[in-house]
Amino acid sequence: MHRQLRILSLLCAALFSALAVNVLHADAPAANSGSAALGKAAPDFTLTDTDGKAVALSSLRGKTVVLEWFNPDCPFIKHAHTKGPLKDFAKRVSNDKLVWLAINSNAKDKQGHGVERNRQAKLEYAIPHPILLDESGKVGRAYGAIKTPQLFVIDPKGVLVYRGGLDNAPIGSVDPERPHLPGNAKDALESYLEYALADLAAKKPLRLADTPPYGCTVKYTDK
Repeated sequence: MHRQLRILSLLCAALFSALAVNVLHADAPAANSGSAALGKAAPDFTLTDTDGKAVALSSLRGKTVVLEWFNPDCPFIKHAHTKGPLKDFAKRVSNDKLVWLAINSNAKDKQGHGVERNRQAKLEYAIPHPILLDESGKVGRAYGAIKTPQLFVIDPKGVLVYRGGLDNAPIGSVDPERPHLPGNAKDALESYLEYALADLAAKKPLRLADTPPYGCTVKYTDK
């Protein structure tokens, strides 16, 4: 009887542990519930930037497009744009064949929203590319954006080829449980976006095309 109770206790503990792991990794790629699908046409959109200029994704056909979900007051964004990889990433890779766009899908009256705050952030972080405002959340939901920062890469044909995290190092600290390339040490820095752009430029299949994003939750409208 005691042996049976001990076995039952161990089974319950194992079940609880499995459930805890699922909660911990709730931001995995499966959480992307929007209509955007890898290998399919990226959802088209037209959004206005902080200077009032309309930017249409369709007008960029023939170029690689990087979409960065953005919230200027998110600690993960602050680190990435001041001390981390995003400090000069866009400036380094942007050219006549690659366009980088930031998108803020936070709703009115929520953290980091609004023209003035994002116009200020553009100067604060020395951002060279447009910050597009999506207060309705329509574009963010279409892409299944759930975190800031979260990155999407669209190839010159308009196909979504990458979605996920910037890397495996939230706030600069490597998370060994996040995806890594075969043969790499679990504590090695994995620059997912760098890999995606390099593979795309080399016309090779992306080695890591779908990775779990990290960061602040996108603060969509409650409506």
